[in-house]
This record gives sequence, C-alpha cells and structure tokens, in this order.
Amino acid sequence: MIRAKRSVVARRAKAGKANGANKRAQPRARAPRPATVALLVGTRKGAFIFYSDATRRRWRLDGPHFLGHIVNHVVLDPRDGHTMLAASRTGHLGPTIFRSTDMGRNWREVPGPPRFGTFPEGWAPRSVDCTFSIAPGHASEPQVWWACTSPPGLFRSEDGGLSWAEVEGFNRHPMYPKWGAMGVGTPDGSMAQWVTIDPRDAAHMYLVTSEGGVFETADRCASWRPLNRNVEANFLPDPYPEFGQDTHCLQIHPARPDRLYQQSHCGIYRLDRPSDEWVRIGRNMPAEIGDIGFGIVVHPRDPDTAWVFPMDATEVWPRTCIGGKAAIYRTRDAGETWQRQDRGLPREQAWWTVLRQAFAGDRCDSVGLYFGTTSGELWHSRNEGASWSRIAEHLQRILSVEAETLS
Repeated sequence: MIRAKRSVVARRAKAGKANGANKRAQPRARAPRPATVALLVGTRKGAFIFYSDATRRRWRLDGPHFLGHIVNHVVLDPRDGHTMLAASRTGHLGPTIFRSTDMGRNWREVPGPPRFGTFPEGWAPRSVDCTFSIAPGHASEPQVWWACTSPPGLFRSEDGGLSWAEVEGFNRHPMYPKWGAMGVGTPDGSMAQWVTIDPRDAAHMYLVTSEGGVFETADRCASWRPLNRNVEANFLPDPYPEFGQDTHCLQIHPARPDRLYQQSHCGIYRLDRPSDEWVRIGRNMPAEIGDIGFGIVVHPRDPDTAWVFPMDATEVWPRTCIGGKAAIYRTRDAGETWQRQDRGLPREQAWWTVLRQAFAGDRCDSVGLYFGTTSGELWHSRNEGASWSRIAEHLQRILSVEAETLS
C-alpha cells in the first residue's frame, strides 16, 4: 500500500515537470468546521473570544480585544446571534460599554453608557465606577438589555445597548440607601451583580446586590422586595436578616423556572417557588470542603444537576482552591449529595481563585463546563465535569466567562 501511494505521487510529480510546473503541490486545505461554541472571556487587560466546533477539542482564538482595558463582562445576544456588548473600563476613559453587531469584528463605544442622575436630597451622591455585568432582555423584547453597576445601580436599554437609563423603581426605591449601601460589600466595592429574568414572564425578575442579597419584582421593576429568607449572613449581628446578604451568584433553571440556585457568601442554597424560603443544600457538601464559593452552573435540561467551585473560607478567607487542589463539585439530586470532579485539574499548588462571573456552561448534548482563574488560565470539560483540560494560559486575571452555543 505504501509503495503504491509513492508510485502515484512519483507519476504526478513527473507529469508536473513535463508541464513546466516548478512548485511543489500543496495539500488541499480542509475547510474549518463551523463554530458551535463561543467563549467570551473578560480579563484585567482585555477580552478574548474562543471558538470551537461540536467536538470542543480544539479552539480558535480571536483577540485580544480592548487590550489594556479592564473588561468585566462580554455578552453575545442569543436573540440575534451576532450582537455583542462589552463592559469596559480604563484608567483614562473611565467606565463605558462597547457594542459590536458582527460577532466582535468591529466595535463602537455606545453614546450613552450607564450614568447616575441626581439623587434625592439627603442621599449620598455616587457615580458609576464600572459596569459589572450585562444581560440580554427577555426573548419577547429583542432590543432590551440590562446592566448592573458599582456602586449598586440597575440600568435598562431599549435600543440594543446604545443608550441606558436608570431603573428608578430600584435606584430611587426608599430602601435603596440600605439595599445598596456604599462602603460595604465585596473587596472590589459595593455593586449590583446580577439580573435574572423569568423566561415565562418579562415582568418577573430577580436582582442581586453585594449588600442586600436577592430582590424580586413582578411588575417590570416598579416595586421590589427582598427574597432572602433562611439565607445566612453570619457577618451581621442578626445572622438571618431580611436583607444584608452577599449573594455571589444566582441561577434560574431554564427548563424549570420555579427552581433557583444560589451561591452565597455563606453557603449554597436552592429555592423552589412558590416558597420564599431557601434551603441550604451546601450542608450536604463534605465537611472538610464546605460550601463557600463564587460561581454556580446549572444543567440546561436537568433541574436537579448543578456544579459549584468551592473556595477556601478558613481564617482570613483566602478564597483559593482548598489545599491548593482544584476541584469542581456536582450534584445530580438537587443538592442532596455532591460528587468531586477533579480529573485533569492540578492536584497540588493551585492557589488561584475562580471569580463569580468566571464559571459557565454551554447547552451541548454533553454539557461543556468552563472556568477562568485569577492566574489567567482557561479550563474546560467536554463531558460534564468528568475530565478537564486547559484551553489557554498566561492571560491576565480572568473576570468573566460566558459560553454561548451557536445555532
């Protein structure tokens, strides 16, 4: 077989010389497989986009974008599949938002990024330090976007992200000075962190702040109420207050929107509506691991399956991999039991942190999981956490990871 192939090659080469060819024949390039997954990565010094096909074995890098900018969040609009928004901040230009309508090939700064207006008399003045997160609106509102800022603020765009207005129902709520208190919250400052929309009802939303916990509205943000019953805040005189919790991550299950998961500063919780009382499912984690962390990912089709990335919360709260050994924990029974998943991850000397927006999952048949570290490494699993491999290293501190399954 080998000789036959060589004979064919020799005859072709001879024919080429006879025809005056003086260049070696080049193999025909294979057309790249269409991208199935896009990873949008925000870092301390720019943004990166990684693409892969359905196998998710090899990744193509696009970037860096906004080199030198602090990019807190990059989001692809799933409603049209090509619009992206990036929340950026530089030391010279301050906080702003960039917009692309061609999958990140070209970017333009939006003319009206989030800005606070005049506050009522007696309220502390504040200006936007950064836009922490961006969220596409409900599927029924294709031009609506939401933004959360530091100091805590909620903003809405109705023109595809070009201009932003304050959500006065929250930002001017009589309880806002307490729900969004300045000078407390995360080491990076006080902030509104997440907007989570009920896929069944655009008027029903959840908002998370680092000073107040979870809040709920059922009337398009006109009114709000705390939703923190049974969530511990052991750093306060009253460990179970109406508000004052620090919720690190909130996920609503797309297939069962009445189920929510929360990774809080003080544990992992599940809520099944119409109940208003959270259940601390993190108590079922191994005692030597605990249930403190930042991100949480839910399985897109199975409401009983979720993943967390526990962090070290001993003594001064180093918030690094516990014992320097990186590991994900998965539940398949809504938090009754948890299993460690660490195959392929560092077994020692892994002292990095996975921040609250840096853990994500895709919607492929075998769910892909992705996380970025504060040491600039991007990791992924193609098999729902059974094994892990590294996509990239030597990036800057990773602030956010979004995984989009492309149509």
